[in-house]
Amino acid sequence: MGKGDKKSKKGKLAMGSFGVKRKSKTAKSRAKRAAAPAAAPKKAAAPKKAAAPKKAAAPKKAAKKAE
Repeated sequence: MGKGDKKSKKGKLAMGSFGVKRKSKTAKSRAKRAAAPAAAPKKAAAPKKAAAPKKAAAPKKAAKKAE
């Protein structure tokens, strides 16, 4: 069941069609929704704390050359 499946909700969404599994909104329900007052806006999320800076990696030692 995926995007190509005509009988699943996901397939109907992908095709943009309405059918038995995915009913379209009726004119009555659309009018009811438009007449309803807008929902109260959600409160803004609290700001996240800044992440602690990462420690710099220790410098690598140079490899000794074999003579």
